[in-house]
Amino acid sequence: MLKQEFIVPKSLKTTSIVLMLIGLVGLVVGAVTLLPGNALAQTQFWASLMHNAIFFLLISVGSLFILSATSLAQGAWIVSFRRIPESIGSMLYVFAAIAGVLLLSFVWTNNTNIYAWLQDGFNPHNSLNTLKNFFLSKGFFTFWTILVLVLWSWFGVKLREISVKQDTDTKGSTKLYWKNFNFSAGFLFVFALSLASTIPWLWIMSIDSHWFSTMFSWYTFGSSFVSGMSMIMLWVLYLKRKGYLDVVSEEHVHDLGKFMFAFSIFWTYLWFSQFMLIWYANIPEETIYFQIRMHGPYRFFYWLNLILNFVCPILILMPRPNKRNYFVVSLVAVIIIFGHWIDFFQMIMPGTTVRENWDKPFVLSLFIACGFVGLIIYLVANKLTKAPLIPQNNPLFKETIIHIS
Repeated sequence: MLKQEFIVPKSLKTTSIVLMLIGLVGLVVGAVTLLPGNALAQTQFWASLMHNAIFFLLISVGSLFILSATSLAQGAWIVSFRRIPESIGSMLYVFAAIAGVLLLSFVWTNNTNIYAWLQDGFNPHNSLNTLKNFFLSKGFFTFWTILVLVLWSWFGVKLREISVKQDTDTKGSTKLYWKNFNFSAGFLFVFALSLASTIPWLWIMSIDSHWFSTMFSWYTFGSSFVSGMSMIMLWVLYLKRKGYLDVVSEEHVHDLGKFMFAFSIFWTYLWFSQFMLIWYANIPEETIYFQIRMHGPYRFFYWLNLILNFVCPILILMPRPNKRNYFVVSLVAVIIIFGHWIDFFQMIMPGTTVRENWDKPFVLSLFIACGFVGLIIYLVANKLTKAPLIPQNNPLFKETIIHIS
């Protein structure tokens, strides 16, 4: 008999609340110690909050992308645990609200320490910069940020809603299945115009607005995707350890491990391609981005980023048995999530707090990250209790049971 109704264990609820309290304490201490200080101290506080808000939002978007892409590909292997990415995606609006309020407050309070382009004339007003000045403007930033966050949140709620309705639909009916298929296609279209292109430019790359890379959005996407896949892996293994998801086998875990392995390499390919072209061209306007990170106070994170996100996954997950070992893939999933948290840290911090050592913003970011982790655990765990853990009436259900990696 399958255990379909998830009951949040007291230990998990306690853990999530403790983590949220740690994050809240870090936030309050950071506000008390940094906000009354100079502009640099204030920037450390806001940049630490921005780092976590964007990172955990994009993990949620990455999970929703995985759900939509596999739905569009009619991938049966994910059906047995699709409630997990559905739950993560349906809670996306919470992180969208946090990130949206934060980002728009930077723009409308003229926080030039975060976004230097808010200074009038920072990007010269000439024919070469016409499009850039339109893109980096308060009006466009506000409009596009709100539109994208609303669409991401709406698709997250809608895809979950359709899937849950399918549980009680007439047996053999595929109407809701194809409706889910169509909405997944719609989300991927929005995703292509947002996270896969404009949003990383607008939110992150514009911190260093004189620097640009045509590969930056793909780089950010790779980081979000593999982090989202790792989060799904952790939830799958947690539920299995608690006696749920009996239909999820080693074959499913193996496939998740293969995606973690493959997209760690994909991320590294993008990292190297971006770095190699800029290093080879040796143009000062481009090399300044890497010069600050490789030789400044953040150089430790620059190299740690590569070790955690490339060296560890490829060495640990290369053997086939390791991708089927629950402890090993859990460990690598944690390494990957932490590694890409470091990746976003070194994307954002050097451009905002470059004159200062990394210790204060790093410690503050770490405390705030605990709060966001606790929030994700709390929200997703509660959402998992609202519907059967294994979807009903899905036409691919039989295929997912007999799935062989």
